[in-house]
Amino acid sequence: MVEVANAIRFLLNGEEISLTEVAPDLTLLDWLRLERRLRGSKEGCAEGDCGACTVLVGRLFGDEIIYDSVTACIRFVGSLHGTHVVTIEHLRGENGALHPVQQAMVDHHGSQCGFCTPGFVMSLYGLWMRNPSPTRPAIEKALQGNLCRCTGYAPIIRAGESMGSYGQPQGDVLWAERIAVKEKVKAFNDGRRVVIGDGDKQIIVPASLDDFAAVYEANPNARIVAGSTDVGLWVTKFMRNIGPAIFIGHLQELKRIAENASEVRFYAGVSYSEALPVIQANFPQLGELWNRIAGEQIRNMGTIGGNIANGSPIGDTPPPFIALGAKLHLRRGEHRREIKLEDYFVAYGKQDRQPGEFVESVTLPLLPAGEKFATYKISKRREEDISALCGAFRIFVNDAGVVGMARIAFGGMAATPKRAKAVEAALVGKPWTMETVEAALPAFAGDYQPISDMRASAEYRLLTAQNLLKRFFLETSGQGERLKREVA
Repeated sequence: MVEVANAIRFLLNGEEISLTEVAPDLTLLDWLRLERRLRGSKEGCAEGDCGACTVLVGRLFGDEIIYDSVTACIRFVGSLHGTHVVTIEHLRGENGALHPVQQAMVDHHGSQCGFCTPGFVMSLYGLWMRNPSPTRPAIEKALQGNLCRCTGYAPIIRAGESMGSYGQPQGDVLWAERIAVKEKVKAFNDGRRVVIGDGDKQIIVPASLDDFAAVYEANPNARIVAGSTDVGLWVTKFMRNIGPAIFIGHLQELKRIAENASEVRFYAGVSYSEALPVIQANFPQLGELWNRIAGEQIRNMGTIGGNIANGSPIGDTPPPFIALGAKLHLRRGEHRREIKLEDYFVAYGKQDRQPGEFVESVTLPLLPAGEKFATYKISKRREEDISALCGAFRIFVNDAGVVGMARIAFGGMAATPKRAKAVEAALVGKPWTMETVEAALPAFAGDYQPISDMRASAEYRLLTAQNLLKRFFLETSGQGERLKREVA
């Protein structure tokens, strides 16, 4: 029998917090500003895009405590059990001086109106803790999720490049307190289930993966909240009630990654940031796509399982995962089943998931030697933007130059992520030539009837999908590099 507690417990800067009354939709930003009067974190967009509300959240990862930059505007207080929340107010240097990151911002004139500055400082602080002397690309990546209307970013980047000269992490308060903080966080994660409230105001924080499976089987109408990068907007933009809510972001059993000689298995709670090293090692073709998924804060929060489970037709991971032949592992109580990922998406807003059943993990077969694979994301902004369409291409060409296998999948082209089976059929058995590709292009109209919306017109989507197949051919046949050299 699992013991039950009635309080969300976490550290806020240097203070232990215990909350026995928490609404499922209470955001960390609202709680900080309204309840705690910590107003350094600002509300700019209320959807996780601008980074003005950035804070650090420390959590146990194995036996260590890891600090991630997150957007407080869409992070729920119910998800904070067993964590350490660090806000801009906690930063300080020695003898009352500014923190090294803050001083670097001052000296390099990185702040003008100042509204977004605390968010930039916290993102740079998280980077400084990992690497006090980062490269410019590392700084730009860390700041993908922070927007500024004043400075043009150059002074902020210069501050990031120099912040290591102002001090090292070993002298920082978080470094000095790390052991004590870790012990307190461990004590919060005491193996008890947390239950607060009832009805549609209820919060449940399961004690373990098995406890989660039992709780969700018994409460199939509850809302599962992992990274809240999607659910958070339901609250801040649509004022939806998300209770009763089951918060699962703390479950280390869902943070596992299992690898063998033939496949990689990501459990559903693995964040994009946690998955990146394994993705780069096993599927380097996905590296660019991965670094264009939202911004750093969202990659730290968003999970692979959540991106699949909500069934969005514009999710970034389903198209390449479908092209790779991914298998989805679903669980209801103690019962588990496996399906092809492409079969999970039934229709818009409808997935092959029964009441009380959840996505436990997804398995990606490793790409066989000799196969060609690429994924292309098309969006209005290069970074931190939702796809207008995302296409994944996988093909095998035999020694005779003939296409022996083709798997093509798109998001943003239909009501669900979907394979282009007519295009595949038009390629298989044909020579891998531009003539074959050109002949296959009309088949896209049979596979997809895209819509027009704020991101792109139907005509644009269809033409771009066709052009991406041409791009894939040029790149995989070596002609792409030749054309680049000729243009240069």
